[in-house]
Amino acid sequence: MLMSTQINRYAHQLLDARAEARLLPPLTSDFALTPDDAYDIARRIHDVRVAEGEALVGRKIGFVNRTVWPKNAQDPTVHAPIWSPLFDRTVIYAEDNAAVISLKGIMQPRIEPEIVFRLAKTPATDCTLDELADCIEWMAHGVEINSCPFPDWQFKTADAIAAFGLHGKLIIGEPRVVSAQTRRHLATMMMGVSVSLSSDGSLRSAGFGSDILNSPVHALWHLHQMLNNQNRFAPLAAGEIITTGAWTDAKPAEPGQIWQTAFSGIALDGMTLELVE
Repeated sequence: MLMSTQINRYAHQLLDARAEARLLPPLTSDFALTPDDAYDIARRIHDVRVAEGEALVGRKIGFVNRTVWPKNAQDPTVHAPIWSPLFDRTVIYAEDNAAVISLKGIMQPRIEPEIVFRLAKTPATDCTLDELADCIEWMAHGVEINSCPFPDWQFKTADAIAAFGLHGKLIIGEPRVVSAQTRRHLATMMMGVSVSLSSDGSLRSAGFGSDILNSPVHALWHLHQMLNNQNRFAPLAAGEIITTGAWTDAKPAEPGQIWQTAFSGIALDGMTLELVE
């Protein structure tokens, strides 16, 4: 367990590195950091950001794609999701599912397609998967730009938790209201959906909803369960947006590229993003 002085020191190291777009050694290279320690650091970072005027708008779930687990973090223990707070200053809504996105301040950027939910109702602590799905107001396609402060993307799970969940920016496409009938079958429906990720006209990766802990709705349920066991954080609440994790492995991104996504099996438009400095 970390002392409060250590929590503060690590939190400010990460905040300073983010502000200066500066790489730093993994925290685990200095201390045998556990995921629980890392969430203490994340909580301290959360408090600092709120005090500086940022608004919490939701959560980001990471490490949900079973096909990617063996590649993550050079850490054989990566076999379960993590999460991090999501703040207003890093969320962008893409009009007509297209946007020009600056990579300024993002370290070693990588890009990945996701599904985003917004909650209309606060879920009960002991809700079932179906009851949780019934809390969803809308869904949207999202693209996350990851930012990693650790050289060559070498880190352990605890490092990722502490370092903002490796979050850089979230771009959200046109929201689609989810009807009551669709909510009843949403988890099953999402299992059969696929997405492609292309850059400059070349297919770079593809993935399936079933890779996301069976579906993005299942990923949302796992987040709900995690928060039930982390009393240092507030539970999910109405009005939050949750980005539910990468459908593909995250691909290196750089200014000058144009990235496109396309879905099959669901009425969601893909997205076109032009990356600039």
